[in-house]
Amino acid sequence: MTRSQRLMELLVEINRRRRFTAGELAEAFGVSKRTILRDLQELEAIGVPLYSEVGPHGGYRLVKERLLPPIAFTEEEAAAMFLAYESLQQLGELPFETETRTALAKFYSFMPADAKQRIDSMRQRIAFKIPKRPVGSPHLKLLLSASIARQPLRILYDSKEGAQERTIHPVGVYAENGFWYCPAYCRLREDYRLFRADRILEAKPDEGSPSDEPSADVHLGDWRQHASDLFFQWVTLEVRLTRNGVRRAVAEEWMADGIQVNEDGSGSYAGRIPKQDLSYFACLFLSMGTDAEVIEPVELVDDIRDRLRQLQQQYL
Repeated sequence: MTRSQRLMELLVEINRRRRFTAGELAEAFGVSKRTILRDLQELEAIGVPLYSEVGPHGGYRLVKERLLPPIAFTEEEAAAMFLAYESLQQLGELPFETETRTALAKFYSFMPADAKQRIDSMRQRIAFKIPKRPVGSPHLKLLLSASIARQPLRILYDSKEGAQERTIHPVGVYAENGFWYCPAYCRLREDYRLFRADRILEAKPDEGSPSDEPSADVHLGDWRQHASDLFFQWVTLEVRLTRNGVRRAVAEEWMADGIQVNEDGSGSYAGRIPKQDLSYFACLFLSMGTDAEVIEPVELVDDIRDRLRQLQQQYL
């Protein structure tokens, strides 16, 4: 067995045992205790979190978390991993940002020179542009961890009414337009609400929360279906689109599935939107100018007209 092979198998064995002595490993691999000690030092140098204990019952153990076994990647798979990382950089913050950087640094250090050159070249020739926001989301990792563990959190949230304490059961987190969002069941409202992560001022596990898990079977894709009509009041949206309007509407993710295109390239959209978001849609369709004409709902048409009158008065 070569030394590199032994190091890989040693890492798997350490991960399996969790607690061990150098003598036990030396016997298992048929080498001297001195050789094993050198191997352990090399594993520590590349980041394996080992902790040594002295005394008659001493030895070694892994610190914190379990390690994954070694995995072989092709050069194309390695490039794909770095590409995925680059696509997330414009978000500004990631739930496991430090760990991601550390993992890729280890990965990069073991790549051959020509593979490194290809990765460096790729970084210079592809970019993902996402609006950068001047606000931070320091509790992002906790929100994600709580959603996975189904753990309630006690938060201080900067709402329209001011800072309020809430107990929430996070469903998950997602990024959109440069912001991070966390849908969650809110104990205060007894319903699902959407929280912007950067507006969560404080967050900690809530050990005193009721034991039931209202969000246990709810996922990011269907949490709105579990919200009551008091929060999501849906209205029908119908819009006529010019040819250029169709091209612009397709770029809006929420509109893509509801667009009907005519032979001349013009088209229309029909679907449902939350009533409480009418102001957002008014601004959106105003920005599209004559390429979009809202037919219904009437409330949205009236909102657009009011905004046009205000705009006209501003520039008289």
